[in-house]
Amino acid sequence: MRTAIFPGSFDPFTVGHLDLVQRGLELFDRVVIGIGKNSQKSEMFPLSFREQSLRDLFQQEDRITVEVFDGLTVDFARRHGAHFLLRGVRSVQDFEYEQTMAEANRQLDGIETVVLYARPEHAYISSSLVRELYGYHKDIRPFVPYPLP
Repeated sequence: MRTAIFPGSFDPFTVGHLDLVQRGLELFDRVVIGIGKNSQKSEMFPLSFREQSLRDLFQQEDRITVEVFDGLTVDFARRHGAHFLLRGVRSVQDFEYEQTMAEANRQLDGIETVVLYARPEHAYISSSLVRELYGYHKDIRPFVPYPLP
């Protein structure tokens, strides 16, 4: 069984990221969405809310697992027997960064990176954009695929 890890610790998980997970399911038998704990990062939504939202969002898809993890993504991938990371890009700079990280992951851990693009209508929607809109009290519902608190 071909399993891929989607390090989906996005805050919040946007419609563009939903596109990426769906594309991952087209390529792999199973996708594990890993929500990384990061005590250094301020979160817009609590970890428990993000985890439950993702579980609710994908409850009908038995090929998707949602799990909170602590530590390195490659260690998390190893625990699940995954040899692939799914990463999304929106720009040339994103792609260059992901290429560099992919090479490091391949050399250090033997993990391949599969770079995916969201549909064009969602490509501009980043977690940073949503966080900024949220910070300015703008309506972010069109960008988030689940009900907000």
